Amino acid sequence: MSTLPDGDHGAGPVPARRLRVAVWKFASCDGCQLQLLDAVGRWPALLGRIEFVQFLEASSRVEPGPYDVGIVEGSVSTPQDVVRIREVRRQCRFLLTIGACATSGGIQALRNWGRVEDFVAAVYASPDTIEALATSTGIAEHVPVDFELRGCPVDTAQLADVLVALATGRTPRVPSTSVCAECKAAGVVCVAVTRGIPCLGPVTQAGCGALCPAHGRECFGCFGPAEATNLPALSAHYEATGTPRGRLLPLVRGICGWAPAFRAEAERLADAPGEPAP
Repeated sequence: MSTLPDGDHGAGPVPARRLRVAVWKFASCDGCQLQLLDAVGRWPALLGRIEFVQFLEASSRVEPGPYDVGIVEGSVSTPQDVVRIREVRRQCRFLLTIGACATSGGIQALRNWGRVEDFVAAVYASPDTIEALATSTGIAEHVPVDFELRGCPVDTAQLADVLVALATGRTPRVPSTSVCAECKAAGVVCVAVTRGIPCLGPVTQAGCGALCPAHGRECFGCFGPAEATNLPALSAHYEATGTPRGRLLPLVRGICGWAPAFRAEAERLADAPGEPAP
């Protein structure tokens, strides 16, 4: 398939030169970089608009900056990461962060509610050799970011659309609705209503195609908070209908738990009187 996503067949003038794109990995699993490779495989016409001049997941080619576009996967979790992301930002005209790790700290941000020293001591035979920050945080907490694309992993079509938008000077077509809208569009029966499962779909940005609810599971918030998010009201509803806070807290603290809206609700649940927080 050579045409571009969502019916974009490359309409409009082809840029005089392709955008020079560099890709970097920070603390992450590489899943979002694999989505980038998949996007190029599905829509080879992308390579008519962009040129990867540094993308170690795909090639040993490394050209010096400056770069038109920098793409960053992963969170900042070590002192070295702080230095490196500042250098990345300096070299890039436009900085795009992709995935839950780069936009909100990722699943590794669970350590932000504990003591990193305890985790390091439990995992490594020589913890004194490990240099780690007390927190795992998104890129935007350290340098200015021009656009964030969420997901765990990011959606391939959304990623391709953002790259085409950068190359053609238009606004990316990223949805701002919630996962509930995707459930309705796909005819997926609401798991919260019909099965009493606490689900983050009403407060999570669309993008996954309602993958988990379609298989009878709750939404885990992989795409982060939707624009209009009232998580305290949703939590109160689930508690009133029998869900213990001890089950809600790890759900909210999950994949995008360090995103501001989710983080604030996790802290409220942990500090609320009554049931002890896990």
